[in-house]
Amino acid sequence: MRLRKPCLLVLLLGLAQLLALASAQDTGEDSFSKDDAVDEEEEEEEEEDYDEDEDDSEVKEDNGVLVLNDNNFDVFVAGKDTVLLEFYAPWCGHCKQFAPIYEKIAKTLQENDPPIPVAKIDATAASTLASRYDVSGYPTIKILKRGQAVDYDGPRSEDDIVAKVKEVSQPSWTPPPEVTLVLTKDNFDEVVNDADIILVEFYAPWCGHCKKLAPEYEKAAKELNKRSPPIPLAKVDAIEETDLAKRFDVTGYPTLKIFRKGKAFDYNGPREKYGIVDYMIEQSEPPSKEILAVKQVQEFLKDGNDVIIIGIFKSADDQAYQLYQETANNMREDYKFHHTFNNEVAKFLKVSSGKLVVMQPEKFHSKYEQKINVLDIKESTEGAAIRDHVVKHAVPLVGHRTTSNDAKRYAKRPLVVVYYTVDFSFDYRVATQYWRNKILEVAKDFPEYTFAIADEDDYSSEVKDLGLSDSGEEINVAILAEGGKKYAMEPEEFDSDTLRDFVVAFKKGKLKAIVKSQPVPKNNKGPVTIVVGKTFESIVMDSKSDVLVEFYAPWCGHCKQLEPVYTELGKKYKHRKNLIIAKMDATANDVTNDHYKVEGFPTIYFAPRTDKNNPIKFENEKRDLEHLSAFIEDHSTKLSRTKEEL
Repeated sequence: MRLRKPCLLVLLLGLAQLLALASAQDTGEDSFSKDDAVDEEEEEEEEEDYDEDEDDSEVKEDNGVLVLNDNNFDVFVAGKDTVLLEFYAPWCGHCKQFAPIYEKIAKTLQENDPPIPVAKIDATAASTLASRYDVSGYPTIKILKRGQAVDYDGPRSEDDIVAKVKEVSQPSWTPPPEVTLVLTKDNFDEVVNDADIILVEFYAPWCGHCKKLAPEYEKAAKELNKRSPPIPLAKVDAIEETDLAKRFDVTGYPTLKIFRKGKAFDYNGPREKYGIVDYMIEQSEPPSKEILAVKQVQEFLKDGNDVIIIGIFKSADDQAYQLYQETANNMREDYKFHHTFNNEVAKFLKVSSGKLVVMQPEKFHSKYEQKINVLDIKESTEGAAIRDHVVKHAVPLVGHRTTSNDAKRYAKRPLVVVYYTVDFSFDYRVATQYWRNKILEVAKDFPEYTFAIADEDDYSSEVKDLGLSDSGEEINVAILAEGGKKYAMEPEEFDSDTLRDFVVAFKKGKLKAIVKSQPVPKNNKGPVTIVVGKTFESIVMDSKSDVLVEFYAPWCGHCKQLEPVYTELGKKYKHRKNLIIAKMDATANDVTNDHYKVEGFPTIYFAPRTDKNNPIKFENEKRDLEHLSAFIEDHSTKLSRTKEEL
């Protein structure tokens, strides 16, 4: 019988195993089973893993530069007077460009007496160290002086870095004094009232956000101190200086305020060095820019996208001009102000001096609106009148809502939004205006509502939440109402009549709100009550109970870290009457009340039963059982334990 090759192979393998077994028995050794092979492989893998761990804690060298990581850093730097550190990312082009320079620096400092170690850290892998030293860009260079980090902000050249490291390594070297001024109740008014402009940070020593801001704030202070005249930055310990904190309504940390001759204005700028510097330089300039020629006004009208505000005056000595400047200062965060002393500009606008003109770019003009809105500024005019005139005419009858102007121009509710392909460029302007004109015919009859057009691509997520993504219509309509409520028009061919019918139905209360919501839980008796979009009003806004609610995202690491603590919190207060510990997935559910702003995760609010529209935000960085419990007990309307049933 002829054997096939596979059968022959099996027979040979079987004979080999029998011979091996016989050999083992002859020599007195145990037979080697399949399980033994697996065990040996696992042991080898464990040894390899152990070797890798050993290697990870060993300080290696790469072209003269020491390689540090989360495992070996602390042991290496312990006891060393000075160490130069570079935090880099393997993919960073600037880091690659800097690498040969850094290697030269390492060689130079190695020849120093005594030698100064030079190390590098892959910040994308050593996440603990990157977090500890607030690394947010690459490369980041720091000098460790007896364990304390000294930021290096100079040129990335060999000579400059070596010189700075040698300077810091001197036994007599001490960190330079902070440029940021420290204010207390004893010097606050004197310093702030005397400053043309000053930025003040109200902070809490324990606040993590404050600690993160501190080095950036000091760097900005140093940079702004070099200007002529300098722009001072100051800080106030709001926990120690409670009276100052209360005086300026400080409720969270850090709170930054700009003061001009003692008058406070909210700071709404960035919170990193260059952002703070640029923002404060802009804030130090006059709040209104001068218009020197008619051509500037013509360009605003032709190419502008936002409201045009121009004050016309005889000279800078006019009292009306001074009042205008003061009001512009109060409103500069939201509007761009201009002024002119030019007679030709006044003639072009057909107004005399002492007038405030508010108008819209030409693309927003319509037969239903005045092209120019004028306010006479007299000596008796109050700043509130100027403000009201600007706000009243800030948006056209049907404006263009964009992601950049949404918060400042279209926050008022109800807001009627028509979504379609909005494009004011030359090729598409006619089509854009065609539909806008249809909307104007309706908007003129409902002055109590704000109307706007919005590009459907810019607001694709909003359109999706409204359930209109698959409507099949080129134009979709929604009404965004107070309390976060949203109403979508049933998909149908758009014209002025269908829009009018929709708005009338809303006005009569005949529309049903659209609420993005997960299914209502069938069993909601756990220690933490689950809130969804459909139950937000009945649970969080229930006037019979105080509610602590956490808004989270499933993918959020901080939320996952908080989860066991929050569950323990729920168990602790499970039997407390009139108190609910709740949570809501804010990515899958609508928060149907505008007073509960969710701008990051997790966000925690306490909603007192006596004042649901003024929730108290949990600001403490320490989200542990102790601090969350203290927060609840500080703000609870009433905590009474129910009788435990036997």
